[in-house]
Amino acid sequence: MRIFSWNVNGLRSILKKGELQAFLEAEQPDIICLQEIKASCGQSGIDIPDYRMFCNSADRPGYSGTAILVRKFLSDLQPVNIFYGLPNKLADRYHLDDDSFGNPNTEGRVLTVEMPEFFLTTVYTPNSKDDLSRLELRSQQWDPAFRDYVTDLRQSKPVVFCGDLNVAHREIDLARPADNVGKHGFTKEERMGFDLLLSAGFIDSFRAVKGDVPDAYTRWTHWAKARERNVGWRIDYFLVDQSLQSNLSDAAIYPMQMGSDHCPVSITLEF
Repeated sequence: MRIFSWNVNGLRSILKKGELQAFLEAEQPDIICLQEIKASCGQSGIDIPDYRMFCNSADRPGYSGTAILVRKFLSDLQPVNIFYGLPNKLADRYHLDDDSFGNPNTEGRVLTVEMPEFFLTTVYTPNSKDDLSRLELRSQQWDPAFRDYVTDLRQSKPVVFCGDLNVAHREIDLARPADNVGKHGFTKEERMGFDLLLSAGFIDSFRAVKGDVPDAYTRWTHWAKARERNVGWRIDYFLVDQSLQSNLSDAAIYPMQMGSDHCPVSITLEF
């Protein structure tokens, strides 16, 4: 089972460029999870043949949002349940509606499909912002709420989650760690949030398979030819339930795939 994840930075835009269609044709994913779709499933111009598409769109048009595409003709891979967002009990417990920028649970940031063997969740984690004005929301509210969500799910079956986690976990995960210590995406609070996900029973699939391979990034700024020079960050991940580690046979990054400021990542699971 080949599962992909990609922050497309606008679904309609990447479809207009033809990049998503070309990628699907080339890689033939069984499932692909998308973040920052900035659209809804029913919008004009969104047509992805051969896949069932599930969307969790933001209340605010043209913003955020997630989607999961499942190949139609694989009968043994069809979801048995779909879950949109975080449960209200977690949103209330962590006061997600207290953020001055808006409630992140109405921004379409989490979407889960229950597969026969496991839960698959895609997430677009809130950015703490350049001035760190959303760091408290991120570290004290969102991260623990999401961690509780996936640990609650894994009480009934294993969990795989993927997406743009908006953090470089270790120094090896960004090109210039010394220049970025304490900046958004590389604060101690955000990195600790990732540590706590690992402690909760998940593994970083790419590092588990590839080890400490350097210069492996998934997102590049548009400035100063950063992508051409591979001055990037690895902030897009698949975290896999420890109970599925023996099922994990591959993990990959696709830096040559254009269309977004992020590139796709993938895992292969064997059942």
